[in-house]
Amino acid sequence: MQRQEELPELLARAGLTVVEDVRPGSLFPPEAGWRIARGIAAPDGVTREALDAAWWRRLCDVDGEFLVAVLGHRIGGNDSWWTRVRHAGSGVPALSGDPGFVALSLDGQVLLAEVPGAGGLRVTALDRLPERLEEAAAAAGRETEGERAEVWAAVPGRRAWPLHWAEGIGANPAATDELLIRLLDVEEGFLHGCDRPAVLDAALAHPDPRVRSRLADTFRPKLTPDQWVRLVRAEPSPNRRVLWAEHACIWGAELPEDLYHDLLASPSRARAAELPGLPAQHLPGLAADADPRVRAAVCARWEDLAAPLRERLLADTDYAVRTAALLAHHTGVPMPREVFAALPDPRRALERCRLAPELEAELVGDGDAEVRRALAANPGLGAHGVAVLAQDPQDDIRSAVALRPDLTEEQRAAVGHDFDTTSMSHTLPWVEDLHGDADAMRHLAASSHPLVRRSVARARHLPPDVVARLARDEDRVVRLFLAESCEDAPADMLLEVWRWWDGSFSHPDRPRSHPNFPRTGLLRYTADPSGRMRRLALDDPESTPVDVARLVRDPEAEVRRRAAEDPRLSPADAVRLLNDPEAHVRGTAVRNPQLPARVLAGLLHDRDTACTAVTNPAIPVPVLHRILTVAAAAVAAPR
Repeated sequence: MQRQEELPELLARAGLTVVEDVRPGSLFPPEAGWRIARGIAAPDGVTREALDAAWWRRLCDVDGEFLVAVLGHRIGGNDSWWTRVRHAGSGVPALSGDPGFVALSLDGQVLLAEVPGAGGLRVTALDRLPERLEEAAAAAGRETEGERAEVWAAVPGRRAWPLHWAEGIGANPAATDELLIRLLDVEEGFLHGCDRPAVLDAALAHPDPRVRSRLADTFRPKLTPDQWVRLVRAEPSPNRRVLWAEHACIWGAELPEDLYHDLLASPSRARAAELPGLPAQHLPGLAADADPRVRAAVCARWEDLAAPLRERLLADTDYAVRTAALLAHHTGVPMPREVFAALPDPRRALERCRLAPELEAELVGDGDAEVRRALAANPGLGAHGVAVLAQDPQDDIRSAVALRPDLTEEQRAAVGHDFDTTSMSHTLPWVEDLHGDADAMRHLAASSHPLVRRSVARARHLPPDVVARLARDEDRVVRLFLAESCEDAPADMLLEVWRWWDGSFSHPDRPRSHPNFPRTGLLRYTADPSGRMRRLALDDPESTPVDVARLVRDPEAEVRRRAAEDPRLSPADAVRLLNDPEAHVRGTAVRNPQLPARVLAGLLHDRDTACTAVTNPAIPVPVLHRILTVAAAAVAAPR
């Protein structure tokens, strides 16, 4: 923030008055200006010794105004905004020297720039900018096989950005298993999206615990049950071993008996005793363990304990153990008033225990809303208590009651509550448990509560009549969840959802990647008023490179981005899109394998694009190995 605040002062010292900040919009972007100033994807013959007054007059409009970006004075880079300035004098603005600048005329025809380099300042002066860039793109697109080979033979022979390469190279689809295994010694972040068995096996055997830990810390681990077991076994830290065992259980891996034995023999025995998959034969020994934390943990498995063990825990000498046992005991046996009154903190009892009828009747009418709020979701609450809280004056309490699994749908519909349909939704666990029950899904799909219907829509498979009903649901999030999760979602609904949704972090590219999404007849959307629909035209198997070339010039950025990722994109169009006003379009073009090698090599050596450029699959594998060697040396070097 400090540097951005200094920009007006710097411009004032140069004799310029700030008019406004300008987002590129349809303009030529500052990022492309910097790239041309550094000689990347730029017209030939633009370097000059100095910028004279004549060039500055050509840059300014009749009011002396133009656009400028100054190196290092935009947080996050120089690719987002221009600063519109006015030069009132007749001389040359004092912008020369450090830190460097790029300036553009308001009509986009003239570009002036000075950037520091190894050989001093590099000066650029261009008129007829769009025309020259068009010529440069066409020329770059005529690159020969021999020229490509010559370019790649020299990489990386210029100024490099090895840390950026290390960060991005793991996302290159052309990277071999061998290269990714080498990369483990340099940068392990790519494991978040890696699903290659050989690479995962190598990571499991890696001596660096950070590499092994990365496998378990990813959002959606790709590990098989066997790999989870190997990960747990290989971890020397007792605490992390149990942590990885917890992760393994969450992701459905079954741990072998001997591994549970080892975990229980470790210094993290108390935490291991809490593992949900712990075999029942261990429970008697744990119930008599010398560590009260272990005995307390066993109480979570109350239903698996024999009556003598329960009695022993209820009479335990440790208060925390007795309390845990008491709470577990009263999930099935109603808790009398005197027991409840003796609890120093009654909240857990309010949330999970069955209560004696007279105690429950008193508590549901308690003047403390926190007490009633805790009771509202208590699975052991009796019918009378539920009925009372369904009429509670607090909306959030009624809302909690409305989501109870023990209500009939008629009762649920009678509960007055205010559900925010714009809030983030999570699948109700009790509905998820019924996903395999066709009759239950049929019943719940007709629920008056949107969250219940949304939870039904998350089922992987549903009966045809349930799918048809949810596909017409008035709540569009129900239709969205059906598109994201249900393999039976119909094509017409998927197309309708596409008009307003194109994927989330948890379900990327749905509904477009859904197996039922229509694939043919999409060319009819080429001239559709909606850019979202025009994007689909290139998915049609009847589409051609001519269609790609047409959408490269579409007025909407999302359509140009779709064209920028198409493998049929021409090399010249790939170069043209590097100058797109929108950063996400430019980034997609940088990753397209149709980019000419000379241009791509330049992007590899540019700080702003190096991390993205190294993911381009057109880079030959031997070149990727050389790049990784440079990156590894930079990471290993002392800083």
